[in-house]
Formats: sequence, structure tokens, C-alpha cells
Amino acid sequence: MAIKKVQRDIYLKKLISRRENGLAKIITGIRRCGKSFLLFNLYKEYLLSLGIRPNRIIEISLEETENFKYHNPLVLAKFLKEKTKGKGLYYVFIDEIQLVQSLPNPDPVLKNAAPITFYSVINGLLKQGNTDIYITGSNSRMLSGDILTEFRGRGDEVRVYPFSFAEFMSIYSSDVYSGWQEYIEYGGMPMAVLEHTHEAKSRYLKNLFEETYIRDILERNRFRDSDSLENIVDILASGIGSLISVQKILNTFRSEKKEGISADTISSRIKALENAFIIEKARRYDVKGRKYISSPVKYYFADHGLRNARLNFRQIEENHIMENIIYNELRIRGYDADTGVVETYEKNNNGNNVRKQLEIDFVANRGAERLYIQSALNIDDPAKASSEKRPFIKTADSFRKILLVKGRQPQRTDDSGIITMGVIDFLLEK
Repeated sequence: MAIKKVQRDIYLKKLISRRENGLAKIITGIRRCGKSFLLFNLYKEYLLSLGIRPNRIIEISLEETENFKYHNPLVLAKFLKEKTKGKGLYYVFIDEIQLVQSLPNPDPVLKNAAPITFYSVINGLLKQGNTDIYITGSNSRMLSGDILTEFRGRGDEVRVYPFSFAEFMSIYSSDVYSGWQEYIEYGGMPMAVLEHTHEAKSRYLKNLFEETYIRDILERNRFRDSDSLENIVDILASGIGSLISVQKILNTFRSEKKEGISADTISSRIKALENAFIIEKARRYDVKGRKYISSPVKYYFADHGLRNARLNFRQIEENHIMENIIYNELRIRGYDADTGVVETYEKNNNGNNVRKQLEIDFVANRGAERLYIQSALNIDDPAKASSEKRPFIKTADSFRKILLVKGRQPQRTDDSGIITMGVIDFLLEK
């Protein structure tokens, strides 16, 4: 297998649609998910196929030792200006741009002037008017929010995820059921997919988490100890698909780990993990009240294989992992995904009305489109099927409602308009 066989059409189309739009294209996502390959291989091949001459594509990887001198923003700016001084349009690709260092502004007239950073370099290129700019960076050092703010509306973000199940199956050589079992265990990090044994996949994922993600977060945020961060990672990994709050984590530290930790420390570590794109938060949304509920929330991992490796492959619960996969699939397809809450009143045994909160796994929105999705391993028991569909019915609206079950199952729609289908079909459906 080879990474280049995975065409990553979703992201490639996003770059193509943004070509020459006057903005800096900012490719973000968890480290090692394939951002650089997307830009320097797949997108470059597309440009060349249009007849664009190679000398019109300026490429620089700031991780290469011969390019360390360009970590100085003034040196980088001079190099890029020299390379793009001719007539016509130039395509500029810069990899790992967060390695560019900040320098004090040398202008003695400008007191308290902002430092010179890679933002200064990119904004200068944009002002030239003859460049189409694409940049990637190690996300734990380069927050997308910072970038979009610094570029003052001239940045256009493309978020990249590890391989989806469909991408994984495009290079998997066996049947779809074997592929599903391998995917739920090891996930979609490109280099892990290319390994052939459990030992090699496990070693790669564990080392990536420990030596890259944890180290980067500690350095960027200047956290003094790794224990609290790593313990929080383990708690979140054990709790995917479950409602979690800072208070709940605080209680876990006190009761199980016998450690003292503050709520602020927990919040800062979780935020650092989010900023590194390792986890994402799904907030609770009151469907009928049309408002968000502040706490608790759910967290999902950008790659469930990393999550499994973090727990030493001891908690391979297919129901929770399937939910994590569905969440990422929705995000890949451009949906915002929340956890739905439907409040209803039902009579108890005494005949009194009692308020109940029913949960919908995902309320997915993309523009004016909305989907409700439930994830269930199986609904062989009629009572189980009724329980899963009940929150759908209680919404009392006409948005599309989908119940996803394990494996492959032909799509069918019941009298209430609820669609039931296999999760594999859902993930492979274009």
C-alpha cells in the first residue's frame, strides 16, 4: 500500500475550489494526518495537470535542515519576494510555518510595534497580488483561531482529518468486514494504516502520542508537569461517547487517583488538547428549546486508533468507537455536530407528569440542512429499536432522522419516516 493511492478527494476539492481566491489557504489538523502530502503531492499534481509550469510553484519545507535559515521571518520574506518577483501568478507552498520565529520590530520610530512573525511574511505576500498561498503547520503550535485573526479576514482554513473509513477501504486489500474490524482498532492515521502488524501499528501510535503530541503541548503551553495532562487524556479516552464535565474529572482525580488538582488546571489541559486537534467537543443542544446546555459535554478523538493505543488497546468497545467514527465522518463531510437533548413530559405510575431528557447522539447541521443520528450496535430486540427511535419521534419535526446499526444493512424507512441503515453503508456512501 502507498499513501499516494488515497486521493483524499474531499480535501483536494476544497483546495481546488479555493484556488486563486485572494486568501491564504491554511491547512490545519492533527499532526501526521496527511496535510503535507495533500498539498505537496496531490494538489501539486493537480496544478501540473493544468499545465502550470513547475517554476511557478514555490515549495519550501521548514523542517528540512537546509531551510533552517528561513526560520528567520526577514530571511524568509526576502527569499519569497525574490522567487515571486517575475510577472504572472506564483503558487507558494510553505510547510510547517510555525517554525518561523518571532523577531522584535526593528523600526525605531514605531514604539511598541508588533513583532515580525510568519503572519507578517504571509500578509506581505498577499499584498503583492501575484501569489496564491498555501500553508500547513503543526497544529499544536499553530492555532487556527490565531491565524484567522492575524490574517484579518484574509485566511481560509481547510481542516484535514486522518483517513475516513472510505479512504481506508480504498487501499485495504481484504473484504469490508475485515476492514471494519481493523479500522475500529487502529484508526486512520496514514502511517499506522501502512504498517502490517499489531506490534508495528501499536508502537507507531503510542510513540506518536507520547513523543509528538504530549511533548508539543507541554512545550507550547509551558506546562510544568506531564502527569496531569496524561491523566486527563486517559480519562477522556476512557469516556468517549459519555457526558463529561470538569467537575466529574475533578471527582475522578480525588477518588481514584488520590491527587489534588484544580478545576482551572483541568480546563487548561482540555483546551490544550482541543487546540492541538487531538479531541473535539460536542456540546449538548436542547432541540425543542433551541439553545445550548453548558455542561456536561462529550469529547471525541480525531483518531480513535490513537485513543485505543493510549489505553493500550484494552477498551475496544465497538459501540463507543462506532460513535466516535460517526462523529468524525460528520465533521469530514462539513457538518457541525452536537449532542441532542429532547425534553418531554411523561406520566409516572402515580399519574403525575415527570420531565425527562431523551438523548440524540448527534444533531448535525450544514447550512440549512439538519440531520438527527442515533448510533446503535444492533436493534434486534423490538424494545431496543423503540428506545432508540423514541427521541426522534419526540422532536416532532420533519428533519431527516437516521438510525445507524452495526455492519451492512439495506436502507429502510419506517412509518414515522425514520431511516435505518448499516454504519458501513453510511460511511461508504458518497
